[in-house]
Amino acid sequence: MLELRQQYTFYGVLLYVASTIFVLYLAMQQPESTVWNGLFWMIQLFICVNAVAKSFLQESRGRMLYFYSIAGPVQFIVAKLIYNMLIMLVMSLLSLILFQLLLGNPLINFWKFVGIVCLGAMSLSFVFTMLAAISARAQQQAALMAIMGFPIIIPQLMLLMRISKAGFGEIFKEGAFSDMVLLLTGLDVLVVILAIILFPFLWKD
Repeated sequence: MLELRQQYTFYGVLLYVASTIFVLYLAMQQPESTVWNGLFWMIQLFICVNAVAKSFLQESRGRMLYFYSIAGPVQFIVAKLIYNMLIMLVMSLLSLILFQLLLGNPLINFWKFVGIVCLGAMSLSFVFTMLAAISARAQQQAALMAIMGFPIIIPQLMLLMRISKAGFGEIFKEGAFSDMVLLLTGLDVLVVILAIILFPFLWKD
């Protein structure tokens, strides 16, 4: 409920999404499908850094003490994961609509791509929520999150860009697409489990 009351954060990220995609439109008009795909996922990465990662970094010590008094560590981190996942899903779907309106629509399998976008939004939000929780305990919060985050997120982004080519009509080897989706889903589950296990140690600090 406290997160939802901070509507300036939501509208700030929404303005960032719209302005960034509009600048891309002015610079590139309607790029080919490979460039379109790469730009889309890079925008999702920066949306996640702006929307999800800051959810921990903007918390003051007083507010964290308040949370400590009303909730347990597992409930707190699960709530953060769910909220950040929902925010990222909304932002990803909005950016997809803006991409189609301004940068063209090279998609052939639209609904398959939408499913991949939702899976990717969940993956990015889970990873950056956990990283933000860790880096929030350090002095150089933003720098630490960048140092930890990008080596972890780059393989995930590459996997997402590879899977999302199915939305552009690329044919995969038999079983390859489902294997990659299962791998990404497994990574998501692993991140959630790690967050639930590790966050109580940060909570005690």
